[in-house]
Amino acid sequence: MTWDEWENLKGEAIERHPVHMRLNQIPVDTGPTGSGAGAADLSVNQDNLGRIGNAAHDLYGRLKADGGHARTSTSDAAAMLSVSGFETGPAMRKVHDTWNSQLKTLVEACAHISNHLDYSAAQHAKDEEDIKTSLGVSRISEYFK
Repeated sequence: MTWDEWENLKGEAIERHPVHMRLNQIPVDTGPTGSGAGAADLSVNQDNLGRIGNAAHDLYGRLKADGGHARTSTSDAAAMLSVSGFETGPAMRKVHDTWNSQLKTLVEACAHISNHLDYSAAQHAKDEEDIKTSLGVSRISEYFK
């Protein structure tokens, strides 16, 4: 498309629809935790992060403790069905192996979430302190007195 074609298309569009100004923005949230005027763009609610991290850690512990209760009996059943010539034996083994694989993945994911939230909370606190320190009164202010 050439510049002239572009200008023609813009002109036609203006003729069809009058020009209106529209500003795209996020509406101001005036709620108790809303951004409001002058609030920080990035905020982290430590309580929410803590609750999510605790839930992930609790789920991790429960899955690790309870997720393998049927492991031995399922493995034994798969072996006995296979030895007895039942076709369900290999299927049961597949269920057993898939469950263990998925359980391991889920346990690792819960640990990752919990650890990541702990790290994020600590890093956010450190970053916040670094920002506060760097925005403190500089030595140059002493010369304006």
